[in-house]
Amino acid sequence: MKSILKTAAATAILSAAFSTTALAGVKLIHAGELLAVPGNDPVKEQTIVIENGKIKEVRSGYADPAAYGADTEVVDLKNSFVMPGMMDMHVHLQGELGPNNDSESLKMSDQLVAIKSQHYGMLTLKAGFTTVRDVGSNPQYMYALRDGINNGWVDGPRIIAAGGVGITGGHADVSGMKPDLMEKYTSKAVCDGPFDCRRATRHQIKYGADLIKITSTGGVLTDRATGTGQQMEADELAEVVQAAKRMGRKVASHAHQEDGIIAALKAGVDSIEHGTYTGPEAIKLFKKTGAYLVPTLIAGDTVKKMATSSDFMSPAIKAKSIEVGSSMKANFEKAYKAGVKIAFGTDSGVSKHGTNAYEAVLMNEAGMKPMDILKSATVNAADLIDMSASLGTIEAGKHADIIAMDESPLQNIKALMDVDFVMKGGKVFKD
Repeated sequence: MKSILKTAAATAILSAAFSTTALAGVKLIHAGELLAVPGNDPVKEQTIVIENGKIKEVRSGYADPAAYGADTEVVDLKNSFVMPGMMDMHVHLQGELGPNNDSESLKMSDQLVAIKSQHYGMLTLKAGFTTVRDVGSNPQYMYALRDGINNGWVDGPRIIAAGGVGITGGHADVSGMKPDLMEKYTSKAVCDGPFDCRRATRHQIKYGADLIKITSTGGVLTDRATGTGQQMEADELAEVVQAAKRMGRKVASHAHQEDGIIAALKAGVDSIEHGTYTGPEAIKLFKKTGAYLVPTLIAGDTVKKMATSSDFMSPAIKAKSIEVGSSMKANFEKAYKAGVKIAFGTDSGVSKHGTNAYEAVLMNEAGMKPMDILKSATVNAADLIDMSASLGTIEAGKHADIIAMDESPLQNIKALMDVDFVMKGGKVFKD
């Protein structure tokens, strides 16, 4: 036993020493083509100077490492397109849609789900997404993963974790189980009426939520034939938003049909997730309030394909999957062309983790320009989570979250699906 303890202690010390060494000293990235600020033009032959996990400066030309000391490390990306780490504003790291979901929910312990979440997080990070917003998971286990990553105990993307609030029988409530199981798994964040929803919001913030996620409309994967129209009432929505903002938290609203989108925007939410049936009235409110649309086109594409090629979905879910999956692209195109602010998001967990960049391909097919797509996954995403001072661009003082690929996504958006280099906070995770 003493031998085992000594070995474990030595391993912990070596691990801590390696982690420190990975960030120690100066790193120089020689970037052949650098998009430092999405929205601006890329420039050639640049050097990014990194120290203690942050960007110290960006300078023209390929700097001589000798000028920065003997221990300076050089990362040669002279033949690459270099840009800020991407951010996905809508993920579910604790699972992945498939035919075994029911059995997994009964057989897998919460602890094992937590381990699997870290695995999904690493797939996401290595795909070039250095920051994510998880908007629907078992909260305490997601908060633990978030905090473990922030403390350097485990690796993964930076996580902004939501606490969910929804009404009885709504999209955020349990479905598709026998009554005694639904009773067991019903969350304390399920509420009815404005004052109860105020309580639920405060409850989620008390236990660690970075933001509040609500479900103003029905959802595709709720196993009830209750549609995708508005479900939360206006007074419930208003109370959630007010309670959250009193305590310094933003609110994201899942919403498909336009009535629920309008109600959520009128209540003052900061983002609409999916926004499938965004129409003229909703577009006016988006522009008036400044709220972001997080489109999740890949989710619609995924469920539609599953509904037409597999038989594990219930009739209610299958019908909604085909209807919503067939409608997302065209309405997203209208919102984009009307000037609605877009923040990149995938609903990964519906789609496979690690394939997040396929969202960009679908956005491009729907008419969004490549530069605007890159901006949505960097500058806009950072603004949505109030982290523009530290993320979203490659500028002095910001976290060294940097990715690279062989081909410019401004010329071929599919290049985002083949990221070759990933650095988060100055530490290389893929090279």
